[in-house]
Amino acid sequence: MNRLFKLISSILFLTFPVFYMTVSHASDDFRKRAPQVEETFTEDDDIRAEIVFGRELAARIIGKYGIYKNNDITQYVNMLGKGLSQYTNRPELEFRFAVLDTDSINAFAAPGGYIFITKGALKAIEDEAELAGVLAHEIAHVSERHIVKELDIKGKDESTVANIGRIIGGNTEFLRGVFTQMVDEAADILFEKGFKKQDEIDADRIATLIITTAGYDPSALSRYLKKISSDEKEGKTIGSTHPLFSERIEKIDTLLVDNNLVGKKYEIVKERFHENVRLR
Repeated sequence: MNRLFKLISSILFLTFPVFYMTVSHASDDFRKRAPQVEETFTEDDDIRAEIVFGRELAARIIGKYGIYKNNDITQYVNMLGKGLSQYTNRPELEFRFAVLDTDSINAFAAPGGYIFITKGALKAIEDEAELAGVLAHEIAHVSERHIVKELDIKGKDESTVANIGRIIGGNTEFLRGVFTQMVDEAADILFEKGFKKQDEIDADRIATLIITTAGYDPSALSRYLKKISSDEKEGKTIGSTHPLFSERIEKIDTLLVDNNLVGKKYEIVKERFHENVRLR
């Protein structure tokens, strides 16, 4: 594995390298659970509705923070994120990644595969494994349809107000207002309320499965959360929508112990991260 990793590193992600490596030293049982995160979701109308809704929410996110314009960093984050997304149960989605121009430490996920990480979060991250952990956490929010489920977003269902197919196909002021209100509710989840406690814990668990299967240090997300929880105590600007640091860290660390993933050698890829993430 080390030989392959060195070869891949020399060509810098030409084919999304590290993500397809088999992790021989991870628990086989742990690896097998990665693609079994709930059932694959393939209802075409609902998928289209999810993507349309997510695109509008993504526009809200960009409107609030703006995009950090650095092609090299954006390409690096996209390559890493797209590689990680191959380990989800959502092959029908095209995941997209962008960096937001704010020093606040945060990351966001909109339905349909729109993932954002802030410039501030990138500054707090120390290696590629940590970045993989953060992106995988947001990917998990999408793959598990957390916002979609909370708002009951569907493509065709006459019994629900969240019938996006009917709403976006309508041309009345009322229907446009309904759609806007739903996007407002989703934005409130991202910017103010945050996800449900169990959704955050589930996203951490799935993210740990993903990065371990991809060959990265399984403790990377836990390391990152410990660091930013310490930063928060020191008064640094942390996004308020990812709370419960102590409980989340405890859950991840327990997961690592239970699956015999502590103290083993995995990739953190520090040098490549710093070569590609040079913030102004």
